[in-house]
Amino acid sequence: MKIVAVIQARMGSTRLPGKVLRKVGGKTLLEYQVERVQRASCIDQLVVSTTVKPGDDEIERLCSRIGTACFRGSEEDVLERFYMTASHYEADVVIRITGDCPLMDPAVIDDVTSFFLDHYPQYPYVSNTKIRTYPRGLDVEVFTFKALYHSHLIADDAYTREHVTAGMIRDTRLFKHNHLMYHRDESGHRWTVDTEEDFQLVARIIEHLYPDTPHFCLEDCLTLLEAHPEWSRINRHIQQKKENSDDSI
Repeated sequence: MKIVAVIQARMGSTRLPGKVLRKVGGKTLLEYQVERVQRASCIDQLVVSTTVKPGDDEIERLCSRIGTACFRGSEEDVLERFYMTASHYEADVVIRITGDCPLMDPAVIDDVTSFFLDHYPQYPYVSNTKIRTYPRGLDVEVFTFKALYHSHLIADDAYTREHVTAGMIRDTRLFKHNHLMYHRDESGHRWTVDTEEDFQLVARIIEHLYPDTPHFCLEDCLTLLEAHPEWSRINRHIQQKKENSDDSI
């Protein structure tokens, strides 16, 4: 089976426009994320999926510069864009990652994907988000291309067209679910980048870990924050967008 990881990213975020190309230590957040996702051993193909809007030309140029595949499609019909991306790269299994997760741990991607494969084909949709135990910003969804295809065919409302996996999550009869949980609850941590405060926290983590440990992992981040508990207060007041919201895409 061909496993394709898709990072959805666009410049038009409502809360922090252009965030994916903001820089820390001379590199964009999207570069950090691509670099980290590429290290997941389960992935056969990595693609950045963005929109056809002129403002997202910068994302395509970045992908070209760093040698990463880029696919462009509708801004509003994100489900169609995602389906077209997966179809173009002939995916059998799709890993969905949003473009606001620069601290993504490749080991988490491998763990969720292995969990999916261990329970295939009984569960066409697996995530580590339905029951939250991982920090926000390490969200991984894995599903079959067949599930994506059926969701694309039957989705007939604007919300489901905009939010890629909303139909799969809602219809548990058609799309059976399974969920991977971390060995302890670390869901209180917020490492996604939706606001300026989120960016400040993530930038601190990268600046402290990346120079000496570029392949830092989830546990390295937790250890750093244990040593600097005040850092987590930077974005603790931020309200998470509605579950499954795709502001970053």
